[in-house]
Amino acid sequence: MSNPNEERFWAWIESGWTTASPRVQAARKRLAGNDPDENDADVVSGALPEVIRRLEEEASAVDAPALIALDRQLERKLFDLDRAELQDVTGGSDDGFLYARGFVVVLGRGVWEAVNRDPERAVQDAECADVCYLPQRVYERRFGSYPGTASGLSRESGSNSGGWPEED
Repeated sequence: MSNPNEERFWAWIESGWTTASPRVQAARKRLAGNDPDENDADVVSGALPEVIRRLEEEASAVDAPALIALDRQLERKLFDLDRAELQDVTGGSDDGFLYARGFVVVLGRGVWEAVNRDPERAVQDAECADVCYLPQRVYERRFGSYPGTASGLSRESGSNSGGWPEED
């Protein structure tokens, strides 16, 4: 059964890519597939400022509950990727690993699913910090302080206890 909030979230992410060139779209598709080119991450990274601008524009057009719903989905997607096996591939400090997970999410459902299944599919040293708190920033700009939602999740690195083996 499909989750309507999740579907709206992925539709929102896709809305950021609607004006991307065919070259960028092809690179993003290859990153979700089994045979990416070595330059694909650079190609899509070059498009991220425009993608983020479009996502902010789209987020600015929805009401407060919809922004919170987008943020809850973003938080869940980042939380699910918060695993040692993924950090082993992407590298990065706590903040850098959050931004690496942001890169995976902003590339869309195909890349997120591929990396979530097989962390080896992640791109090393690729980051997108701007997406990690985007709905919260838009909310605060439009409506004031962001409300506590008591989701029980955190997007911060190392917060998914199931993704990090206990040290002896």
